[in-house]
Amino acid sequence: MSKSKLSKSIYLYKTKKILRELKKKKGRGTELISLYIPKGRSIYDVAASLREEYGTASNIKSTTTRKNVQDALTKVMQRLKMYKTTPENGLVIFCGALPPYEDAPLGSEVIQLYEIEPLKPLEVSLYRCDDHFHTEPLEAMLQEEKVIGIISLDSTEAGFGIISGSRFEVVEVETSGVSGKTKKGGQSARRYERLREMELTHYFNRVGKKAKEIFIDIYRVQGLIVAGPGPTKEDFVNGGYLDYRLQNSLLATLDSSYAGAEGVREAFNKAEGFLKDVRVMEERKLIQRFLREITSSGLALYGIKEVLNSIKNESADTVLVLEDLNLIMLKKVCKDCNEIQEKVVNKEEYISAKQELVSKPCSCDSQNFQIEEYDVVDYLSDLALDHNVNLEVISSKTEDSLMLRSFGGIAALLRYKVN
Repeated sequence: MSKSKLSKSIYLYKTKKILRELKKKKGRGTELISLYIPKGRSIYDVAASLREEYGTASNIKSTTTRKNVQDALTKVMQRLKMYKTTPENGLVIFCGALPPYEDAPLGSEVIQLYEIEPLKPLEVSLYRCDDHFHTEPLEAMLQEEKVIGIISLDSTEAGFGIISGSRFEVVEVETSGVSGKTKKGGQSARRYERLREMELTHYFNRVGKKAKEIFIDIYRVQGLIVAGPGPTKEDFVNGGYLDYRLQNSLLATLDSSYAGAEGVREAFNKAEGFLKDVRVMEERKLIQRFLREITSSGLALYGIKEVLNSIKNESADTVLVLEDLNLIMLKKVCKDCNEIQEKVVNKEEYISAKQELVSKPCSCDSQNFQIEEYDVVDYLSDLALDHNVNLEVISSKTEDSLMLRSFGGIAALLRYKVN
């Protein structure tokens, strides 16, 4: 799969989907090839190495395994001939003899090949022949590089949040146990205040320890935002309670009306200026723009049929679709009159909808047809590419995505109003 014409969100969706499928596939023997070609390596050198592997494979004792490995190597070498040079970021190829369906008989295997151009420069050089595909290096590359942590605290509680790519969540809340301020006078008040200061110091130490566990040991954040009402946040930041690595990665200290979980959400809303290159903020802006347009200008619409029409007539500028829409496009194509009938269904309706489409006659009443099936997000991305329309795959893990889901999980921002 080439990344050259795909938006980053579509590329990530398609690549992650391919990797999920590949991780489930198992070979009958050590006959599945994983080939990682790093950026800058000569295609001709790789082809020469594969020719040597082809010769070595002739020593495999099992006739079936030997044939499958050599057939897979031949298919990979044929595919490499399509490249004059290695793609800018490198190339990954998975190829091998796979059964066409579960419990298929021995000898029914079909050579299948998958190719992926990495989103970032590939540094790994790997050739492996095994009973499964080695997807780990590519999966590691797909992990979001920039992770931001948020702490929102006052003297009663502290909330910890994570922003990573298209994901935002409150991961934990810690209560303080600090006593409230007293209005008593004299010596009793001073003693009470000293006890409260000790409790506050103990609380700050607990927050600092928890911040290290969450933001360094687990998530390894690249930036930190601290928020909260009043001076408590400054006392915490300036008191040396944070691990020096978190102190050095501090992006901002923000005023907020709340602490805890609500404070984390409020800080996230206020931190837009520090999160411009984080995917979750891009998605939030797109969804907010859709909500604004749908209620005011009319330059937006929603619903699968309406969105499909807006792509086909190119009135759509940008299409928003949830990554877990889980819809299937059924397409019936008549081979005699070329009439096309389409139906979008969920997985529960799939069998009955397919039977209904098969039994529905076309204009020429021909029985010479074929049924095609597509994941709706894949179908939309190909259609959008053909019609020069942007498509953004929206994560389902954010609070903003709930708003899009309430509109059916698919919407379009328009270039102009459609009657």
